[in-house]
Amino acid sequence: MVPYLFLVASLLSCGAHVAVAQQLQVHIVPHTHDDVGWLKTVDEYYYGANNSIQHAGVQYILDTVIDELSLDPNKTFIYVEIAYFWRWWNEQDDDIKALVKTLVNNKQLEFVNAGWCMNDEASTDYNSIIDQMSLGLRFVSDTFGPQARPRVAWHIDPFGHSAEQAAIFAKMGFDGFFFARLDYDDWNKRLKENTAEMVWRGSPSLGAESDLFTGVLYYFYGYPPGFCYDVGCDDPPIQDDPDLFDYNVPDRVNAFVAVAMDQAQHYTTNNIMMTFGDDFNYENARQNFKNIDKLIKYVNQDGRVHAFYSTPSRYIDAVHAANKTWTLKTDDFFPYADYPNSYWTGYFTSRPALKGYTRVCNNILQACKQLEAIRNGMQAISSRILQEAMAVVQHHDGVSGTERQHVANDYAKQLHIGQVTCQELMGYALSDLADKDGSSPLELQFCEYLNISVCPASQSDSFNVIVYNPLPQTYPKVVGFPVTGKRFSVYNDQGALISSDVIPSSTADFNTLYIPIPMGIPPLGFRTYFIRPSSSAHLSRYAKIYRHDKGGSDFTVKNGVVALTFDGTTGRLKIMSNLVSGIVTSVDQQFLWWKPICNKGIQSSGAYIMSPALSYPYPINDGNTASVTIVEGNEVIEVRQIFENWVTQTIRLYKSYKWPMAEFEFTIGPIPISDSIGKEVVSRFTTNLTTNHVWYTDANGREMQKRVKNYRPTWSLDVTEPVAGNYYPVNSRIYIKEPSSSRQ
Repeated sequence: MVPYLFLVASLLSCGAHVAVAQQLQVHIVPHTHDDVGWLKTVDEYYYGANNSIQHAGVQYILDTVIDELSLDPNKTFIYVEIAYFWRWWNEQDDDIKALVKTLVNNKQLEFVNAGWCMNDEASTDYNSIIDQMSLGLRFVSDTFGPQARPRVAWHIDPFGHSAEQAAIFAKMGFDGFFFARLDYDDWNKRLKENTAEMVWRGSPSLGAESDLFTGVLYYFYGYPPGFCYDVGCDDPPIQDDPDLFDYNVPDRVNAFVAVAMDQAQHYTTNNIMMTFGDDFNYENARQNFKNIDKLIKYVNQDGRVHAFYSTPSRYIDAVHAANKTWTLKTDDFFPYADYPNSYWTGYFTSRPALKGYTRVCNNILQACKQLEAIRNGMQAISSRILQEAMAVVQHHDGVSGTERQHVANDYAKQLHIGQVTCQELMGYALSDLADKDGSSPLELQFCEYLNISVCPASQSDSFNVIVYNPLPQTYPKVVGFPVTGKRFSVYNDQGALISSDVIPSSTADFNTLYIPIPMGIPPLGFRTYFIRPSSSAHLSRYAKIYRHDKGGSDFTVKNGVVALTFDGTTGRLKIMSNLVSGIVTSVDQQFLWWKPICNKGIQSSGAYIMSPALSYPYPINDGNTASVTIVEGNEVIEVRQIFENWVTQTIRLYKSYKWPMAEFEFTIGPIPISDSIGKEVVSRFTTNLTTNHVWYTDANGREMQKRVKNYRPTWSLDVTEPVAGNYYPVNSRIYIKEPSSSRQ
């Protein structure tokens, strides 16, 4: 935390008023919230296009705000989304850029958060959060210098808040964090107890290093009620000519003092922060600032409270100077409900294809940046295009899946352009590394469509494979790719034959085949494999195929470490056995679906909210049975289940693995809606573990969060939604454990 003596100098240099200590200090914070895609694409929002959907033009906001700030050194404004500001900045001439730098140096224009976007906190991976934040913060630092470094994190619109997000903000050096959305019951309790501001310890392993002052905005993130001055607002302007019949200064001052005092009773210092702004506000900044100027003037003349232009960092300085003790928050703010029967847990799985593609592109981006650095940059191409596309899609209406369809299409298109560019870069880099003597550069191709068993490069008679490991540890897994033959010899880069399989495709076309290859690739290293057709004994084994008839005996597959037993009648998993420890656990894994509420007058399920009509889910079919095919090779065993033509799953064991794990790969869709009923599909594991209704989920792929059914750690939960209220975001892992045993 920055020492108070230095902060006083900062306040005075900005022309802020030094106030009487006992007087309520009202920090007025003009701002705009500019979604990086939602109802319109990023381009449409920036230029103000397609206003039939939503009237919004970010370029005009920045144009008019800069003009207004330049007219009065006391005026302030905060800006968040660097994806827009960077684009606007690049269009300005040198005079405007010089003016903006002056405004930044004078602390009139303050960057808060300053990521490329305001990212989602439920569906994002931690390294994607760090990447998008770094992209924006680097622009601010490179353009305006260290004095412009944002001190405040600002997530006013994401639909719930992650402990890992708070820990990341703390480690990035932010002094405080403000948001607007939290559970309605939690909010009501905090209002009663005056705990809307707290210290949030986001990481149990980092402890106090992850402590971050955190505040909840009182009037959401909009204007205080009755004082919206933007275009389209219906609140009365300040009419201060006493000769007119509509003179309303006393009324407006009394109303403002009332809302200020109402807010102040729930906060513990004599400072409160009021946001003046909302989504895509300040296209006409003059209209806003002219009325706020008058409001400040007449409120201060009244003298009951002291109002002035401010910023979140100035507010934090004032609160810090009060030297209060704060309550400590150690869990997170999931799930979010804004009122009973309205749990925002639907978006955890909205647009799963975009969520999945974002993960794929994140993996490519990390490898791309590594190879770009190893090769000391590439002159013609760079990872920048994919960096920007990935940063944009982390937006809380992007990877969350809550955007319009044409916006989702635009996100995917930008990701693909960046992916192709990065693959080209990686191809050049790996070709240089593989061609040690420089005599024969390689023309490398990427297999982009392995999910549908298509890869033209590998579906030929002979081909070579380079496998790169971007991880910081040895990669000992198995890779696979489609081929068109059945008999191959596989050689490593030392010329030695290695064991491999030919596994038939699980699709209807059994001409597409796979070759899983066991390997141990060093960190940031690669291996080359040579695949040749063969008719000799030195060839891959063509896997055996068994079809299991329903109603038969139970059957078991194993790899020396794990054994999986399946029910002969249902075809579902029944028992998992750790052959090393001897632990045996009953596990019934099946797919089910929740029927959503779709009635007028009642909160319906949708992209944001999960609202089941009943307290129990439906089976995929009568008995939830699956037809089963077993495929066994030298290295891989697959159990393929078909529940319906739109619900299939492959469970794999790898014989070379030395740790207890099984791989579950399911394919859902297209979900049938001919019955006019949407379906929220879940995979449920039922075990014989005694868990006391406790389970654990990851926070953005990092540390784990303890979850308890129908319980919240910091308030007494009123269980209005026993289903939707118990769903939490999962990005990388979820587990249960039995306290009385070692089973987990």
